[in-house]
Amino acid sequence: MSANQRKWIFQLLPYTILTVIGICFLLPLLWVLVASVDTNAMQSLKTPTHLTGNNYVDVLTNKDNQRAFLIGLLMSGGQAVLVVILGLLAAYPLSRYQLRYKKPFMLTILFMTSLPITAVMVPVYQLFLTLKLYNNIFGVILFFVASAMPYGIWMLKNFMDSVPSELEEAAWIDGASVFVGIWKVVAPLMIPGICTVAIFTFSGSWGNFFVPYILLQSPENFPASLKIYQFFGQYGMADYGKLAAFSVMYAIPSVMLYILSQRFMSKGFGMQGGMKG
Repeated sequence: MSANQRKWIFQLLPYTILTVIGICFLLPLLWVLVASVDTNAMQSLKTPTHLTGNNYVDVLTNKDNQRAFLIGLLMSGGQAVLVVILGLLAAYPLSRYQLRYKKPFMLTILFMTSLPITAVMVPVYQLFLTLKLYNNIFGVILFFVASAMPYGIWMLKNFMDSVPSELEEAAWIDGASVFVGIWKVVAPLMIPGICTVAIFTFSGSWGNFFVPYILLQSPENFPASLKIYQFFGQYGMADYGKLAAFSVMYAIPSVMLYILSQRFMSKGFGMQGGMKG
């Protein structure tokens, strides 16, 4: 084998591997899309003999599914809003003031961002039973907020470092308070960072199955992430067409959120690269 042939093989090999990996990821997605409009969907990927939209109609008109989607949006949206608001208030003194133990505190936050939720679920379960928060939707929201706060504080503090403090000082001279300065000066300049944190916290809780499964008991309190599991086992044999349609509908909020905020996220990551930790 000549040197040119070996060079050509080594250049082609990475693209071949990436193509195979891409096909492995695309086939399940293709099955979901095809099965959602198939009147006789099966576990295997096949060309549908008849196309139908009844699977989507049945999913959207089912009141249990509607309630599950609303609960999921309430949990994820409420968590994202609270994390952004509380994260901004917590990140402000870390960014603007010279605190004595700021570095150990930031390192502790960084460590907490990597702490797996499964490691704390047993004590959290006992705590929820003690505080009468078990099987409570707002209790789950509080846990989601607490688990996402280290990530939110760390990210928002880094984004806030890029906002010049001179702009706030000018607002203070004009009579603005600290909170008005945060709301009218700092927050508008941190829109990319706020969108980045909101998107990732929303997506993390929207696709979370484990936490609601442990902390919720009543089926009427289940979000959409749990409804997929219950829908799959509701009958002796799953209706793959409706299950695929439910999965497509379940993916739409995250996809739309990424599409609408792509511009802000790209700006946010670009800003973060030049920030200090």
